[in-house]
Amino acid sequence: MTTMKGHILIIDDEAKLRSLLARIITLEGFDVHEAGDGKAGLKKLQTQPIDVIICDVKLPDTTGIELIPALKKTQPIAEVILLTAYGNIEDGVQAIKNGAFDYITKGDDNNKIIPLLYNALSKVALTKKVQRLEKLLGSKTSFDTILGESKAIKNAVSAAQKVAVTDATVLLTGQTGTGKEVFAQAIHYGSSRANHNFIAVNCAAFSSELLENELFGHKAGAFTGATKDAVGIFEEAHNGTVFLDEIGEMPLALQAKLLRVLETGTFLKVGDSKVTQVNVRIIAATNRNLLQEVDAGNFRQDLFYRIAVFEIALPSLTERSSDIPALANFYLQFFANKTNKRLQSFTEPYINALQQHPWRGNIRELKNIIERSVIVATQSVIDVDTLPMEFLKSDGSKINNNLPTFDLASAEKLHIEKVFHYTNGNKTATAKLLNIALTTLYRKLEEHNIS
Repeated sequence: MTTMKGHILIIDDEAKLRSLLARIITLEGFDVHEAGDGKAGLKKLQTQPIDVIICDVKLPDTTGIELIPALKKTQPIAEVILLTAYGNIEDGVQAIKNGAFDYITKGDDNNKIIPLLYNALSKVALTKKVQRLEKLLGSKTSFDTILGESKAIKNAVSAAQKVAVTDATVLLTGQTGTGKEVFAQAIHYGSSRANHNFIAVNCAAFSSELLENELFGHKAGAFTGATKDAVGIFEEAHNGTVFLDEIGEMPLALQAKLLRVLETGTFLKVGDSKVTQVNVRIIAATNRNLLQEVDAGNFRQDLFYRIAVFEIALPSLTERSSDIPALANFYLQFFANKTNKRLQSFTEPYINALQQHPWRGNIRELKNIIERSVIVATQSVIDVDTLPMEFLKSDGSKINNNLPTFDLASAEKLHIEKVFHYTNGNKTATAKLLNIALTTLYRKLEEHNIS
Protein backbone atom coordinates (compact mmCIF):
# COMPACT_ATOMS: atom_id res chain seq x y z
CA MET A 1 0.00 0.00 0.00
CA THR A 2 1.39 3.42 -0.98
CA THR A 3 1.70 6.00 1.78
CA MET A 4 0.56 9.46 0.77
CA LYS A 5 3.56 11.79 0.72
CA GLY A 6 1.61 15.05 0.40
CA HIS A 7 -1.48 16.72 -1.03
CA ILE A 8 -1.08 18.31 -4.48
CA LEU A 9 -3.52 20.53 -6.37
CA ILE A 10 -3.16 20.93 -10.17
CA ILE A 11 -4.88 23.98 -11.68
CA ASP A 12 -4.89 23.82 -15.50
CA ASP A 13 -7.64 24.25 -18.07
CA GLU A 14 -6.13 21.66 -20.47
CA ALA A 15 -7.91 18.52 -19.22
CA LYS A 16 -5.66 15.97 -21.00
CA LEU A 17 -2.45 17.59 -19.84
CA ARG A 18 -3.85 17.97 -16.33
CA SER A 19 -4.85 14.29 -16.19
CA LEU A 20 -1.45 13.15 -17.48
CA LEU A 21 0.38 15.26 -14.92
CA ALA A 22 -1.95 14.01 -12.18
CA ARG A 23 -1.21 10.39 -13.11
CA ILE A 24 2.58 10.95 -13.06
CA ILE A 25 2.36 12.59 -9.63
CA THR A 26 -0.08 9.98 -8.25
CA LEU A 27 2.36 7.19 -9.20
CA GLU A 28 4.88 8.87 -6.88
CA GLY A 29 2.51 8.34 -3.97
CA PHE A 30 1.00 11.84 -3.78
CA ASP A 31 -2.68 12.62 -3.18
CA VAL A 32 -3.69 14.67 -6.23
CA HIS A 33 -6.63 17.08 -6.69
CA GLU A 34 -7.57 18.85 -9.93
CA ALA A 35 -9.20 22.14 -10.94
CA GLY A 36 -9.82 23.67 -14.38
CA ASP A 37 -9.58 27.37 -13.49
CA GLY A 38 -8.64 29.79 -10.73
CA LYS A 39 -12.09 29.93 -9.13
CA ALA A 40 -12.35 26.14 -8.91
CA GLY A 41 -8.82 25.96 -7.53
CA LEU A 42 -9.63 28.43 -4.74
CA LYS A 43 -12.78 26.45 -3.94
CA LYS A 44 -10.69 23.28 -3.60
CA LEU A 45 -8.33 25.05 -1.21
CA GLN A 46 -11.26 25.99 1.00
CA THR A 47 -12.25 22.33 1.45
CA GLN A 48 -8.99 20.37 1.10
CA PRO A 49 -5.64 20.58 2.93
CA ILE A 50 -3.09 21.21 0.16
CA ASP A 51 0.71 21.23 0.45
CA VAL A 52 1.77 22.18 -3.09
CA ILE A 53 -0.18 23.86 -5.91
CA ILE A 54 0.90 23.36 -9.54
CA CYS A 55 -0.75 26.11 -11.51
CA ASP A 56 -0.77 27.01 -15.20
CA VAL A 57 0.11 30.63 -15.91
CA LYS A 58 -2.67 31.03 -18.49
CA LEU A 59 -6.12 30.25 -17.08
CA PRO A 60 -9.61 31.05 -18.47
CA ASP A 61 -10.54 33.44 -15.63
CA THR A 62 -7.15 34.82 -14.51
CA THR A 63 -3.40 34.27 -14.71
CA GLY A 64 -1.41 32.03 -12.43
CA ILE A 65 0.82 34.96 -11.46
CA GLU A 66 -2.17 37.09 -10.40
CA LEU A 67 -3.74 34.10 -8.62
CA ILE A 68 -0.76 33.46 -6.31
CA PRO A 69 -1.70 36.00 -3.58
CA ALA A 70 -5.24 34.57 -3.34
CA LEU A 71 -3.89 31.01 -3.18
CA LYS A 72 -1.39 31.95 -0.44
CA LYS A 73 -4.08 33.85 1.48
CA THR A 74 -6.35 30.79 1.47
CA GLN A 75 -3.59 28.36 2.51
CA PRO A 76 -0.49 30.37 3.55
CA ILE A 77 1.79 27.36 4.07
CA ALA A 78 1.13 25.84 0.63
CA GLU A 79 3.85 26.35 -1.99
CA VAL A 80 3.00 27.33 -5.59
CA ILE A 81 4.80 26.03 -8.69
CA LEU A 82 3.85 27.80 -11.93
CA LEU A 83 3.79 26.10 -15.33
CA THR A 84 3.89 28.00 -18.60
CA ALA A 85 4.15 27.10 -22.26
CA TYR A 86 6.32 30.11 -23.00
CA GLY A 87 8.55 31.15 -20.13
CA ASN A 88 10.13 34.57 -19.92
CA ILE A 89 12.35 36.20 -17.33
CA GLU A 90 9.95 39.04 -16.51
CA ASP A 91 7.09 36.66 -15.67
CA GLY A 92 9.42 34.44 -13.68
CA VAL A 93 10.65 37.36 -11.57
CA GLN A 94 7.09 38.57 -10.93
CA ALA A 95 5.98 35.05 -10.00
CA ILE A 96 8.70 34.74 -7.37
CA LYS A 97 7.87 38.23 -6.05
CA ASN A 98 4.24 37.18 -5.69
CA GLY A 99 5.33 34.19 -3.59
CA ALA A 100 5.80 31.33 -6.06
CA PHE A 101 8.16 28.54 -5.07
CA ASP A 102 9.38 28.13 -8.65
CA TYR A 103 8.49 28.80 -12.29
CA ILE A 104 9.13 26.25 -15.05
CA THR A 105 8.17 25.74 -18.68
CA LYS A 106 5.86 22.87 -19.58
CA GLY A 107 8.44 21.24 -21.84
CA ASP A 108 10.60 20.61 -18.78
CA ASP A 109 7.91 19.42 -16.39
CA ASN A 110 8.43 15.67 -16.91
CA ASN A 111 12.09 15.98 -15.90
CA LYS A 112 11.75 18.67 -13.27
CA ILE A 113 8.33 18.46 -11.66
CA ILE A 114 8.89 15.48 -9.32
CA PRO A 115 12.21 16.71 -7.85
CA LEU A 116 10.67 20.17 -7.58
CA LEU A 117 7.65 18.74 -5.75
CA TYR A 118 9.92 17.06 -3.19
CA ASN A 119 11.82 20.31 -2.65
CA ALA A 120 8.59 22.25 -2.19
CA LEU A 121 7.24 19.64 0.22
CA SER A 122 10.47 19.81 2.24
CA LYS A 123 9.93 23.53 2.67
CA VAL A 124 6.28 22.99 3.65
CA ALA A 125 7.31 20.37 6.22
CA LEU A 126 9.96 22.73 7.59
CA THR A 127 7.45 25.57 7.86
CA LYS A 128 4.98 23.34 9.71
CA LYS A 129 7.71 22.19 12.10
CA VAL A 130 8.83 25.74 12.82
CA GLN A 131 5.23 26.81 13.44
CA ARG A 132 4.79 23.97 15.92
CA LEU A 133 8.03 24.92 17.65
CA GLU A 134 7.08 28.60 17.69
CA LYS A 135 3.77 27.67 19.26
CA LEU A 136 5.54 25.65 21.93
CA LEU A 137 8.06 28.43 22.46
CA GLY A 138 5.32 31.01 22.80
CA SER A 139 3.41 31.65 25.99
CA LYS A 140 3.68 28.08 27.26
CA THR A 141 7.18 26.67 27.22
CA SER A 142 7.22 22.97 28.07
CA PHE A 143 10.09 20.62 28.91
CA ASP A 144 9.71 19.22 25.37
CA THR A 145 11.13 22.48 23.98
CA ILE A 146 14.42 22.06 25.87
CA LEU A 147 16.66 20.47 23.24
CA GLY A 148 19.57 18.18 23.98
CA GLU A 149 20.51 14.57 24.68
CA SER A 150 23.66 15.17 26.73
CA LYS A 151 23.78 13.82 30.27
CA ALA A 152 24.27 17.33 31.66
CA ILE A 153 21.08 18.76 30.18
CA LYS A 154 19.06 15.62 30.84
CA ASN A 155 20.03 15.75 34.53
CA ALA A 156 18.93 19.39 34.71
CA VAL A 157 15.61 18.65 32.98
CA SER A 158 14.98 15.64 35.22
CA ALA A 159 15.56 17.73 38.36
CA ALA A 160 13.29 20.51 37.04
CA GLN A 161 10.50 18.04 36.22
CA LYS A 162 10.65 16.62 39.75
CA VAL A 163 10.39 20.02 41.44
CA ALA A 164 7.80 21.38 38.98
CA VAL A 165 4.96 19.36 40.52
CA THR A 166 5.73 20.75 43.98
CA ASP A 167 5.35 24.30 45.23
CA ALA A 168 8.99 24.64 46.31
CA THR A 169 11.03 27.77 45.65
CA VAL A 170 13.67 27.10 42.97
CA LEU A 171 17.07 28.71 42.38
CA LEU A 172 18.47 28.34 38.86
CA THR A 173 22.21 28.93 38.60
CA GLY A 174 24.61 28.94 35.67
CA GLN A 175 26.38 31.18 33.20
CA THR A 176 24.54 33.85 31.25
CA GLY A 177 22.63 32.52 28.24
CA THR A 178 22.16 28.96 29.53
CA GLY A 179 18.36 29.14 29.32
CA LYS A 180 17.31 29.96 32.86
CA GLU A 181 14.07 31.68 31.84
CA VAL A 182 13.18 28.78 29.54
CA PHE A 183 13.59 26.40 32.50
CA ALA A 184 11.58 28.71 34.75
CA GLN A 185 8.69 28.75 32.27
CA ALA A 186 8.83 24.97 31.86
CA ILE A 187 8.68 24.53 35.65
CA HIS A 188 5.69 26.90 35.86
CA TYR A 189 3.76 25.22 33.03
CA GLY A 190 4.56 21.81 34.50
CA SER A 191 2.98 22.82 37.82
CA SER A 192 -0.55 23.17 39.19
CA ARG A 193 -0.17 26.94 38.65
CA ALA A 194 0.01 26.55 34.85
CA ASN A 195 -3.36 28.26 34.26
CA HIS A 196 -2.27 31.37 36.15
CA ASN A 197 0.24 34.10 35.34
CA PHE A 198 3.97 33.59 34.85
CA ILE A 199 5.68 36.96 35.19
CA ALA A 200 9.41 37.49 34.73
CA VAL A 201 11.40 40.49 35.94
CA ASN A 202 15.12 41.22 35.58
CA CYS A 203 16.30 42.62 38.91
CA ALA A 204 19.32 44.23 37.23
CA ALA A 205 17.16 46.28 34.85
CA PHE A 206 15.76 48.69 37.48
CA SER A 207 17.01 51.07 40.13
CA SER A 208 16.12 50.18 43.73
CA GLU A 209 13.08 52.49 43.81
CA LEU A 210 11.75 51.41 40.45
CA LEU A 211 12.23 47.72 41.22
CA GLU A 212 10.30 48.07 44.48
CA ASN A 213 7.44 49.76 42.66
CA GLU A 214 7.57 47.13 39.88
CA LEU A 215 7.40 44.23 42.32
CA PHE A 216 5.01 45.55 44.95
CA GLY A 217 3.03 48.38 43.32
CA HIS A 218 2.01 51.61 45.06
CA LYS A 219 -0.89 53.56 46.51
CA ALA A 220 -2.13 56.80 44.99
CA GLY A 221 -0.19 59.75 46.40
CA ALA A 222 2.80 57.60 47.43
CA PHE A 223 5.09 59.86 45.39
CA THR A 224 4.92 62.69 42.86
CA GLY A 225 3.04 61.48 39.80
CA ALA A 226 1.33 58.55 41.60
CA THR A 227 -2.21 59.66 40.77
CA LYS A 228 -3.80 56.24 41.20
CA ASP A 229 -3.15 52.84 42.77
CA ALA A 230 -0.81 50.55 40.82
CA VAL A 231 -0.73 46.77 41.00
CA GLY A 232 2.75 45.22 41.27
CA ILE A 233 4.08 41.99 39.82
CA PHE A 234 3.48 39.92 42.97
CA GLU A 235 -0.18 40.93 43.11
CA GLU A 236 -0.64 40.34 39.38
CA ALA A 237 0.93 36.89 39.70
CA HIS A 238 -1.42 35.80 42.50
CA ASN A 239 -1.75 31.99 42.35
CA GLY A 240 0.92 31.96 39.65
CA THR A 241 4.72 32.25 39.45
CA VAL A 242 7.18 35.13 39.67
CA PHE A 243 10.56 34.63 38.02
CA LEU A 244 13.25 36.87 39.53
CA ASP A 245 16.14 36.88 37.09
CA GLU A 246 19.56 38.18 38.25
CA ILE A 247 18.40 38.08 41.86
CA GLY A 248 21.99 38.66 42.98
CA GLU A 249 21.58 42.27 41.76
CA MET A 250 18.66 42.99 44.10
CA PRO A 251 19.44 45.75 46.64
CA LEU A 252 19.66 44.66 50.29
CA ALA A 253 16.68 46.80 51.32
CA LEU A 254 14.44 44.98 48.86
CA GLN A 255 15.85 41.61 49.86
CA ALA A 256 14.24 42.04 53.29
CA LYS A 257 10.88 42.77 51.70
CA LEU A 258 11.21 39.71 49.43
CA LEU A 259 12.05 37.57 52.45
CA ARG A 260 8.76 38.63 54.03
CA VAL A 261 6.85 37.53 50.93
CA LEU A 262 8.54 34.14 51.07
CA GLU A 263 7.89 33.69 54.79
CA THR A 264 4.38 35.13 55.17
CA GLY A 265 2.99 35.68 51.69
CA THR A 266 2.43 39.36 52.54
CA PHE A 267 3.92 42.73 51.62
CA LEU A 268 3.25 46.45 51.80
CA LYS A 269 2.74 48.46 48.64
CA VAL A 270 4.77 51.65 48.38
CA GLY A 271 2.89 54.29 50.43
CA ASP A 272 0.40 51.80 51.87
CA SER A 273 -0.24 50.84 55.49
CA LYS A 274 -2.47 47.88 54.70
CA VAL A 275 -0.89 44.47 54.13
CA THR A 276 -1.50 42.75 50.79
CA GLN A 277 -1.74 38.94 50.86
CA VAL A 278 -0.62 36.86 47.86
CA ASN A 279 -0.04 33.24 46.96
CA VAL A 280 2.89 33.07 44.56
CA ARG A 281 5.66 30.67 43.73
CA ILE A 282 9.09 32.21 43.31
CA ILE A 283 11.72 30.95 40.91
CA ALA A 284 14.98 32.88 41.10
CA ALA A 285 18.03 32.84 38.84
CA THR A 286 21.58 34.12 39.00
CA ASN A 287 24.94 33.77 37.28
CA ARG A 288 26.69 34.82 40.48
CA ASN A 289 27.94 32.67 43.35
CA LEU A 290 25.42 33.77 45.97
CA LEU A 291 27.34 32.19 48.88
CA GLN A 292 30.29 34.39 47.96
CA GLU A 293 27.91 37.33 47.82
CA VAL A 294 26.67 36.41 51.30
CA ASP A 295 30.26 36.36 52.61
CA ALA A 296 30.89 39.74 50.96
CA GLY A 297 27.81 41.21 52.65
CA ASN A 298 25.94 41.78 49.38
CA PHE A 299 23.24 39.16 49.86
CA ARG A 300 21.24 38.16 52.93
CA GLN A 301 22.07 34.71 54.24
CA ASP A 302 18.50 34.07 55.43
CA LEU A 303 17.15 34.97 51.98
CA PHE A 304 19.66 32.70 50.30
CA TYR A 305 18.45 29.68 52.25
CA ARG A 306 14.83 30.59 51.50
CA ILE A 307 15.31 30.81 47.72
CA ALA A 308 17.76 27.90 47.44
CA VAL A 309 15.27 25.29 48.68
CA PHE A 310 15.85 23.44 45.40
CA GLU A 311 18.86 24.51 43.36
CA ILE A 312 19.38 23.48 39.73
CA ALA A 313 22.71 24.24 38.07
CA LEU A 314 22.22 24.67 34.32
CA PRO A 315 25.16 23.40 32.24
CA SER A 316 27.15 25.73 30.00
CA LEU A 317 27.27 24.99 26.28
CA THR A 318 30.88 23.78 26.57
CA GLU A 319 29.65 21.20 29.11
CA ARG A 320 27.11 19.94 26.59
CA SER A 321 28.95 20.39 23.29
CA SER A 322 27.35 17.19 21.93
CA ASP A 323 24.03 19.08 21.89
CA ILE A 324 25.38 21.85 19.65
CA PRO A 325 24.47 20.17 16.30
CA ALA A 326 20.82 19.73 17.38
CA LEU A 327 20.60 23.29 18.71
CA ALA A 328 22.27 24.69 15.58
CA ASN A 329 19.87 22.82 13.29
CA PHE A 330 16.88 24.02 15.30
CA TYR A 331 17.94 27.65 14.92
CA LEU A 332 18.79 27.06 11.25
CA GLN A 333 15.22 25.92 10.60
CA PHE A 334 13.82 28.77 12.68
CA PHE A 335 15.75 31.58 10.97
CA ALA A 336 15.56 30.04 7.47
CA ASN A 337 11.78 30.14 7.78
CA LYS A 338 11.88 33.70 9.12
CA THR A 339 14.01 34.89 6.20
CA ASN A 340 12.26 32.68 3.61
CA LYS A 341 15.57 31.08 2.60
CA ARG A 342 16.01 27.53 1.31
CA LEU A 343 18.76 26.34 3.64
CA GLN A 344 19.36 22.66 4.36
CA SER A 345 22.25 22.03 6.73
CA PHE A 346 25.79 22.88 7.85
CA THR A 347 29.14 21.57 6.62
CA GLU A 348 31.14 19.36 8.94
CA PRO A 349 33.84 22.07 9.44
CA TYR A 350 31.13 24.52 10.48
CA ILE A 351 29.78 22.17 13.17
CA ASN A 352 33.35 21.36 14.28
CA ALA A 353 34.02 25.09 14.65
CA LEU A 354 30.88 25.50 16.78
CA GLN A 355 31.87 22.63 19.04
CA GLN A 356 35.36 24.05 19.61
CA HIS A 357 34.19 27.58 20.42
CA PRO A 358 34.32 28.70 24.11
CA TRP A 359 30.70 30.06 24.06
CA ARG A 360 30.89 32.66 26.78
CA GLY A 361 27.33 33.69 25.89
CA ASN A 362 26.15 30.06 25.67
CA ILE A 363 22.85 29.36 23.85
CA ARG A 364 22.08 33.06 23.41
CA GLU A 365 25.42 33.52 21.63
CA LEU A 366 24.89 30.38 19.52
CA LYS A 367 21.46 31.66 18.45
CA ASN A 368 22.99 34.97 17.34
CA ILE A 369 25.78 33.21 15.40
CA ILE A 370 23.30 30.98 13.53
CA GLU A 371 21.07 33.95 12.71
CA ARG A 372 24.08 35.80 11.27
CA SER A 373 25.08 32.77 9.19
CA VAL A 374 21.55 32.43 7.82
CA ILE A 375 21.51 36.09 6.82
CA VAL A 376 24.84 36.01 4.94
CA ALA A 377 24.56 32.47 3.50
CA THR A 378 24.42 32.21 -0.30
CA GLN A 379 24.46 28.39 -0.52
CA SER A 380 21.91 25.87 0.78
CA VAL A 381 24.60 24.24 2.94
CA ILE A 382 26.12 26.74 5.36
CA ASP A 383 29.93 26.77 5.54
CA VAL A 384 32.54 28.36 7.84
CA ASP A 385 32.86 31.41 5.60
CA THR A 386 29.59 32.68 7.13
CA LEU A 387 31.15 32.87 10.60
CA PRO A 388 32.45 36.26 11.82
CA MET A 389 36.22 36.81 11.89
CA GLU A 390 36.19 37.47 15.65
CA PHE A 391 34.68 34.00 16.03
CA LEU A 392 37.74 32.58 14.25
CA LYS A 393 40.15 34.66 16.30
CA SER A 394 38.64 33.54 19.58
CA ASP A 395 39.24 29.89 18.85
CA GLY A 396 43.00 29.53 18.71
CA SER A 397 43.54 28.27 22.25
CA LYS A 398 45.11 24.98 21.17
CA ILE A 399 47.55 26.59 18.78
CA ASN A 400 51.15 27.13 19.85
CA ASN A 401 51.12 30.87 20.58
CA ASN A 402 54.73 30.93 21.80
CA LEU A 403 56.17 31.16 18.31
CA PRO A 404 58.22 34.28 17.55
CA THR A 405 55.96 36.38 15.35
CA PHE A 406 58.30 39.21 14.47
CA ASP A 407 59.33 37.71 11.12
CA LEU A 408 56.82 37.25 8.31
CA ALA A 409 57.34 33.47 7.95
CA SER A 410 56.56 32.80 11.62
CA ALA A 411 53.49 35.04 11.51
CA GLU A 412 52.27 33.23 8.39
CA LYS A 413 52.80 29.83 10.01
CA LEU A 414 50.90 30.90 13.14
CA HIS A 415 47.97 32.20 11.11
CA ILE A 416 47.74 29.09 8.92
CA GLU A 417 47.90 26.88 12.03
CA LYS A 418 45.04 28.81 13.60
CA VAL A 419 42.81 28.47 10.56
CA PHE A 420 43.80 24.82 10.02
CA HIS A 421 42.87 24.03 13.62
CA TYR A 422 39.67 26.05 13.31
CA THR A 423 38.48 23.89 10.39
CA ASN A 424 39.52 20.73 12.23
CA GLY A 425 42.10 19.93 9.56
CA ASN A 426 39.80 20.37 6.57
CA LYS A 427 42.16 21.55 3.83
CA THR A 428 39.46 22.70 1.41
CA ALA A 429 37.77 24.83 4.08
CA THR A 430 41.15 26.15 5.25
CA ALA A 431 42.13 27.23 1.73
CA LYS A 432 38.74 28.88 1.31
CA LEU A 433 39.10 30.88 4.52
CA LEU A 434 42.67 31.87 3.69
CA ASN A 435 41.53 32.85 0.19
CA ILE A 436 44.30 30.84 -1.45
CA ALA A 437 44.36 27.94 -3.91
CA LEU A 438 44.29 24.43 -2.49
CA THR A 439 47.65 23.67 -4.16
CA THR A 440 49.14 26.73 -2.46
CA LEU A 441 47.85 25.52 0.90
CA TYR A 442 49.46 22.09 0.44
CA ARG A 443 52.75 23.82 -0.35
CA LYS A 444 52.47 26.07 2.69
CA LEU A 445 51.61 23.15 4.99
CA GLU A 446 54.67 21.27 3.80
CA GLU A 447 56.88 24.37 3.97
CA HIS A 448 55.89 25.13 7.58
CA ASN A 449 55.70 21.45 8.62
CA ILE A 450 52.04 21.75 9.66
CA SER A 451 50.06 18.56 9.97
